[in-house]
Amino acid sequence: MGILDRFMLNGRVAVVTGASSGLGVAFAKAFAEAGADVVLAARRAEKLEDTAELVRQAGREALCVSTDVADPEQAQRMIDAAMERFGRVDTLINNAGIGTAYPATRETPEQFRHVIDVNLNGAYWAAQACGRVMQPGSTIVNISSILGLTTAGLPQAAYSASKAGLIGLTRDLAQQWGSRKGIRVNAIAPGFFKSEMTDAYPDTYLGSMAPRLVLGRMGDPEELAATAIWLASDAAGYVTGQTIAVDGGMTIT
Repeated sequence: MGILDRFMLNGRVAVVTGASSGLGVAFAKAFAEAGADVVLAARRAEKLEDTAELVRQAGREALCVSTDVADPEQAQRMIDAAMERFGRVDTLINNAGIGTAYPATRETPEQFRHVIDVNLNGAYWAAQACGRVMQPGSTIVNISSILGLTTAGLPQAAYSASKAGLIGLTRDLAQQWGSRKGIRVNAIAPGFFKSEMTDAYPDTYLGSMAPRLVLGRMGDPEELAATAIWLASDAAGYVTGQTIAVDGGMTIT
């Protein structure tokens, strides 16, 4: 196998949650371009078809599954649908997530629990369903955040807790499933990338974060997707239990 061949995903099947918009679209498109068929999951089912068309334009098959990963039964149904259609699941990109910015003294229990249910619990239900069917050599990539590693000046207790928890979950699943199942589990901690979440930030806030960006700019979603391709591919075959910060240097300032 040549070195570049190690990055290809020909004949594999990837499940991407949160695939209806933003970074999820970038992940789905990249996996299709790398040779994988893609299962697209999100709550907003009506928007999945746009992503599916990008997958098909890359010459791969797409399956759209309306899914709220916070519901364990729906997470299981998502993987059941993937197995019925393709007979295998090689990679899970745990990308579905929501964010809030409530001051800690005013955040309600319902608001806090909702973020944890989607970002952390939902990732676990999806991984659990995959762990039951994945074969040796399969991979899980959890999309955490630099807010699981550092702070960024906004009141985001629920979001930060969920993303830090996802890093701990990554380590534990990597340990549980490494030698026993041959499944690698890693996480990516993105910095500031253009998405629905960053679109909601005021310009003054993004400006205040600029001095912490060593590379002096926001990230391109394709740069994040390329990291996911590497972690899912044979090129990262000896990498597991790790969290890779893709943040333009923010966590070193």
